[in-house]
Amino acid sequence: ISLLPGLSIDQIVTLEKNVEKTFNVSALVTDIGGVGIYPTMVLDTTDMNFLSDTIAHEWTHNFLTLRPLGLNYDTTPELRTMNETAASLLGTEIGGEVLRRFYPELAPPPATPEPQQPATAPVESAEPAEPPPFDFRAEMHTTRVQVDALLEEGKVEEAGAYMEAQRQIFYNQGYRFLRRLNQAYFAFYGAYADEPGGAAGEDPVGGAVRELRARSDSPREFLLRMAWMDTYADLTRALASPD
Repeated sequence: ISLLPGLSIDQIVTLEKNVEKTFNVSALVTDIGGVGIYPTMVLDTTDMNFLSDTIAHEWTHNFLTLRPLGLNYDTTPELRTMNETAASLLGTEIGGEVLRRFYPELAPPPATPEPQQPATAPVESAEPAEPPPFDFRAEMHTTRVQVDALLEEGKVEEAGAYMEAQRQIFYNQGYRFLRRLNQAYFAFYGAYADEPGGAAGEDPVGGAVRELRARSDSPREFLLRMAWMDTYADLTRALASPD
C-alpha cells in the first residue's frame, strides 16, 4: 500500500503495530527508489548509476502495465516476482547502456577478471588467515532459508526470534538501514531476484526469470516474451520449450 512520504519513525512504528494487531500479518513500512506511474517518479539523487538504473526499471513497469504480466502484478506472489525481477534485470542492463552511450565519463569501469593463479601445492603460513568479508546477500539468503524451514515446521515464535537475532548481526556489520527483519521484509524484497541469493532464498521464480534472460538474444526479445505471461506456468513452459 502506498503511503505519504515523510512519516516520522513514531508514526511508522505505530502504523506497523496497528496493521499487525488488526490483520494478524507481518508489516513493514519501507522506502522505495521509484514508482512506475506515468511519468515515472524516482527518488531524488545525484547518483547517475542509480538514477539511470531506476528510471529504466520503472519504465519497464510502465511497458508491462499495458500487457498481461503487468496487469496481473498483484495476482500471485510469483507474478510479482516475475515483474520485479524482469524490471530489475532490464533496469541494470538498459541503465548501464544509457551511461556508456550518453554519459561515458560517469559510467563505472568494466569489471576486471581475477588473475588466474598457477596451480601449486598450498603453502603453509604462520600468519592466521583473514576472515572472509561479510557477504550481505549470502547471509540474507541463509537467513531466509532458515526462516522458511522453521515456519514450515510451525515454529513461528522461533522464526521471529531468529530473524531478530540475524537483524542484530546485520546491524552490527554496518547495515543500519535494516530496522526490521520479518516476513514482510522477505515478501517485499524477495521479489527483486535479479541476482542469486539474497532475500529470495530458495524461491525458484527469480532464477527462472534470469534463465530466460540468459537464453534471450536481446533485452527486447526478453521483455516481449515476459510481457505476455500471466502465470508462472507460462514461464516454466517457455524454459521447457526448445525454442
